Amino acid sequence: MPKTADSVLKDLKDNKYSPVYFLSGDEPYYIDSISTFIEKNALSDTEKGFNQSIVYGKDVSLTSVLESARQFPVMAMRRVLIVKEAQEIAELSKDAGRKRLLAYCEKAVPSTVLVFAYKNKKLTKTSKFVKGLDKNAIFVDSKKLYDNKIPDWVSKYCKEKNIAIQPNAMMMLSEYIGNNLSRLSNEIDKLLLNISDDNKSIDEKIISKYIGISKEYNVFELQKALGQKDIYKSNQIIYYFASNPKNNPIIPVISSLYQYFSKLLMVKMSKDKSQFHLAKILKVNPFFVKDYLNAERNYRLSKLVNIIYLLHKADLQSKGIESRLTEKEIMKELVFKILH
Repeated sequence: MPKTADSVLKDLKDNKYSPVYFLSGDEPYYIDSISTFIEKNALSDTEKGFNQSIVYGKDVSLTSVLESARQFPVMAMRRVLIVKEAQEIAELSKDAGRKRLLAYCEKAVPSTVLVFAYKNKKLTKTSKFVKGLDKNAIFVDSKKLYDNKIPDWVSKYCKEKNIAIQPNAMMMLSEYIGNNLSRLSNEIDKLLLNISDDNKSIDEKIISKYIGISKEYNVFELQKALGQKDIYKSNQIIYYFASNPKNNPIIPVISSLYQYFSKLLMVKMSKDKSQFHLAKILKVNPFFVKDYLNAERNYRLSKLVNIIYLLHKADLQSKGIESRLTEKEIMKELVFKILH
């Protein structure tokens, strides 16, 4: 089984290094986190000059990488070789090259830490290559997180940084930025630089001030307004979106609304409406369950089913399929039909 990024980072923090790391997948955040940790911590500053090499896949061959990996360290415990953008090495897409890498993994030089950062490409789990890497190297399959996992990730990241984040602020970040973990971590780090030592919590006001997400006019607030059937507020928000299209692109907005109304449909159809059960099936913080319950009461089952259809239609329209409506017209029509 591929190693999880968290387990690999834990071992590294415990100073447990392996001879070969092959970091692949479509989520670059974890690939960068592991390779950066090794780059910064595997060697002392004085050791790096002779014993650390960082190369890029487009500039090297697999032959040169493996030859370098077989060299021994100079006055240090280990040698570190990091190959960034390793997917650009042509031989790694061919059977012959993959066999050569697997042969090295079987008899890897124990004093070398060889890291392949193989980004934005998925490898077939059942292939001989992946099975061989999994057996004789540290193989990580870094996957994009599902949108419903993002709030928990934000909460965990903040906890690791010793800062609390309020539920509404957590949802604002999650809805606004989505599952771009690199950007999320950068934005949270930026917040930490601007928060005083006396303030131990991230709230909506801080996010609005330092990230530029409007406290009143964001996707999270649009969901709430539609859930409450607040016609005035809903229209205020979509007109704000139309005035700021670069910060509020229509496709992510429709996607967020689709997820929201899908959850309302799940609440409507659930026989068990206890807070614990709904939080579990909706995969949300229990803090938000009451909001879903209140919103669900404002919509009949048939209406929720129709809204899912309307959102699907709006998604097609936003992509120019059988529609010449502007984004503003699509959103205005969609919100009107949801509320009436």
